[in-house]
Amino acid sequence: MEQEDDGRQFDDTVGSPATAGEHAVDRREPADTAGPDTAEFGTNVSVAADARVGLRYTDDAGPAVIGDDATIRSGSVIYADTTAGAGLTTGHRVLIREQTTLGEDVLVGTDTVVEDHCEIGSHVRLQTGVYLPSYTTVGDRVFVGPRATMTNDPYPVRQTADLVGPTLADDATVGANATLLPGVHVGERAFVAAGAVVTEDVPPDTLAVGAPARHRPLPAELAGGNDLP
Repeated sequence: MEQEDDGRQFDDTVGSPATAGEHAVDRREPADTAGPDTAEFGTNVSVAADARVGLRYTDDAGPAVIGDDATIRSGSVIYADTTAGAGLTTGHRVLIREQTTLGEDVLVGTDTVVEDHCEIGSHVRLQTGVYLPSYTTVGDRVFVGPRATMTNDPYPVRQTADLVGPTLADDATVGANATLLPGVHVGERAFVAAGAVVTEDVPPDTLAVGAPARHRPLPAELAGGNDLP
């Protein structure tokens, strides 16, 4: 890795550094979009050559705004009208849809999908293959394990209903391959075990385990907030 004169880093395995404040960053104008990509970047941002940031979905879409010290890896797509704070890191083939906000120091793992109108706090870790549907809310210091799936439609293709994703409160943990049903609220410092199917709210400081998930007192070794690197 070499250091650029202006302090930005260039990594051949990641991509060229973006220019702070840059607009219309895409070199292509595919037929299935509403125009060239549009984005604003902070400083020290690396974007892989085949990643797309600021993909337009309407003619009047605003830019994607990416904070300082971001790394966006190959195959990733971030739509226009998305805002990410400093320290965003993606894995490969990540999708982040429009009208989504992310706080600072957020990791979005490889093959993770974040649909539109999601709100994600700071110091969050979404591991490989996580799925967040539209209208999901994630607090600060939340950990979501590999292949965990959130849902937002209580009657898919059977009835019309308002779409409401789950809410993960501050310091919540969701284990690998867990499934959360629409509108479920996981309380502060609660722990959803791997493979659990969460059909109802999980109170703060509670362990949810099984399918359907049952609530148990949180063991001492799991108590307290998340200590995320």
